[in-house]
Amino acid sequence: MNDIAAAPTSGTILQDAPDGKASTRRRWLTILAIVVGIILAVLAIHHFFFVSPSEETDDSYVGGDIVSITSREAGTVIAIHADNTQAVRSGQALIDLDPATSDVTLAAAEAGLASAVRGVRSDISKVDETGAEVAQAQAELARARNDLARRQGAAKEGAVSGEEVAHAADTVTSAKATLALAISRQTQARTTVQGVSVSNNPAVLAAIAQYRNAAILASHMHIVAPVDGVIGQRTVQLGQRVSAGMPLMAVVPMRGLWIDANFRETQLRDIRIGQPATITTDVYGGDVVFHGRVEGLGAGSGSAFALLPPQNASGNWIKIVQRLPVRIAIDPRDIAAHPLSLGLSADVTVDTSDTSGVRIARPSKRAPTRAISQDGGPDVDREIARIIAANSAPNAR
Repeated sequence: MNDIAAAPTSGTILQDAPDGKASTRRRWLTILAIVVGIILAVLAIHHFFFVSPSEETDDSYVGGDIVSITSREAGTVIAIHADNTQAVRSGQALIDLDPATSDVTLAAAEAGLASAVRGVRSDISKVDETGAEVAQAQAELARARNDLARRQGAAKEGAVSGEEVAHAADTVTSAKATLALAISRQTQARTTVQGVSVSNNPAVLAAIAQYRNAAILASHMHIVAPVDGVIGQRTVQLGQRVSAGMPLMAVVPMRGLWIDANFRETQLRDIRIGQPATITTDVYGGDVVFHGRVEGLGAGSGSAFALLPPQNASGNWIKIVQRLPVRIAIDPRDIAAHPLSLGLSADVTVDTSDTSGVRIARPSKRAPTRAISQDGGPDVDREIARIIAANSAPNAR
């Protein structure tokens, strides 16, 4: 009987064991759920109270200026000094065109300037010459008047005939006409040179302008880089005949790059000019973080400036969330440490915690970018002064 009574007790123990394991599992799952809930609550509190609000997008690309190098004059390419991927400095030689025709034009202009200077010298000499003619005519007139006075006195005493007195009077009249003509020629000679020096004479100034124009045309045969940068899109070939305005290559200033971040219109509410931004690029990955600031918001979406803008008032219409380009200026020190190239992909995060800035455009504070003027430079002025001096000297032949 004892053995029979013990049997149910053993069966009860076997049935209670699974229930204990299930209870233990539920208890651990409950603890796990509580821990996960606490973690999520902590993360939520940290996000809302300690993490700055921001907007981010991966629809971002490196942008920059593309300076097109074109020919100002038609010509034949005889030398190419730079190629794609090569860095150049402002003023560095890029392309040479055949200068044969421009050199001939410059030589003709130099001869014209020399001729103009010598012509002005001749005009100055004419002033002196006409001055001598006036003095001679005055002397002739004085002598004729003296002769007339003597003959008139002698005629009263009967020593001279009336005919001789008449001839003496005609000589005085002729001497007066000669003096008037000499004075007129002197006035005419003075008109071309009076009040100006040789270098400021109108004829010489016109010749200087022609020489300067020829020198400028000659300088266009030597094409230089207008800015520092890297060569890209070289299409010109040696021996090619190019026309004025034809694109030959491009120079990309690598230190003036920026980011064009295309944010959805639903992200633009808190974005302001001047807000800080962090940038990561696919080329460097997350290990390199670029720093920048919002420089401006685009004046319109990409579709607004498309070649064929959409006409939503016609046909069926489907709303599409638009994107607006936001320009992010990159810290130049970051670009110097980690160079970028145009068109590279980037991820941009803008800190929108400070919304005190403006969204509309501000007046530009950027220093104006200037290229070197191909006007011949001081060398042309020195050459003009040399030509004038060489043909103004008394012993110039």
